[in-house]
Amino acid sequence: MRIAVTGGSGKLGRTVVRVLREAGNEVFNLDQAPPPGGGPGDVIRIDLTNAGEVADALSGVDDRYESLDAVVHLAAIPAPGQRSNTAIFHNNILSGFNVFEGARKAGIKRIVHASSETVLGLPFDVPPPYIPVDEEYPAQPNSTYSLVKHLEEKMAIELCRWDPELSVTGMRFSNVMLPEDYAAFPSFDDDAMKRKWNLWGYIDARDAGQAIRKALDVRTPGYETFIIANADTVMSRSSASLAAEVFPDVPVTKELGEHETMLSIDKARRLLGYEPEFSWRSPSQEV
Repeated sequence: MRIAVTGGSGKLGRTVVRVLREAGNEVFNLDQAPPPGGGPGDVIRIDLTNAGEVADALSGVDDRYESLDAVVHLAAIPAPGQRSNTAIFHNNILSGFNVFEGARKAGIKRIVHASSETVLGLPFDVPPPYIPVDEEYPAQPNSTYSLVKHLEEKMAIELCRWDPELSVTGMRFSNVMLPEDYAAFPSFDDDAMKRKWNLWGYIDARDAGQAIRKALDVRTPGYETFIIANADTVMSRSSASLAAEVFPDVPVTKELGEHETMLSIDKARRLLGYEPEFSWRSPSQEV
């Protein structure tokens, strides 16, 4: 496929571009700047808040491509607190709408977008309804950043209703990690509260890329969300002991494996064939 990746210069985007290219796709990075160490040819510079620019780029770019088969939308101000709430809302909601609408008008029928684990109720100051959390309970956004992710999901539902041939997949990514980030993980063990905010979850960027690749390959028309996390937690302690200590009154709906994720990936396994391949517990693995 010919695939545009917005935000392909970012932490997650760089790995996603590589994973998709290794699978035999032509991949084009739409971003404001090239990736670190990259050159001008590694990016098509674009302001995603400008609807005209986005529509034009998704319809074709001279000397690069005449049309696209799919769009992966990762670009955003990536977390709460990095800009004012208004700036985050303005940038992220406009970018999301422009990409969705521009793709639809260009006749692109496959879209994957980065939603977020934050819609599950992070930082869980109000405990989750049950553990492991999954996609079955209503979204509980607790920040402007998370609110936009929730609104993007709702927007995509309606766009798929308007166009029955459109396939949009929302990836509720956990905290994205690269192999060089894993050296810090042992420091989490001395205090269970350090990482309770996302139920001790994470996603290796390479496994996030795998999930996106599989969604592009297998998803049928309509909208679906998937929690995308690694199969284990960031902790050396058992998952059962963490849940019992920090969330003693929250029902645990299954027997947890020793280090099993409490961000359920069962739906992604079932419908996408997703299975994490990387873990911080195997630091010898190379990108």
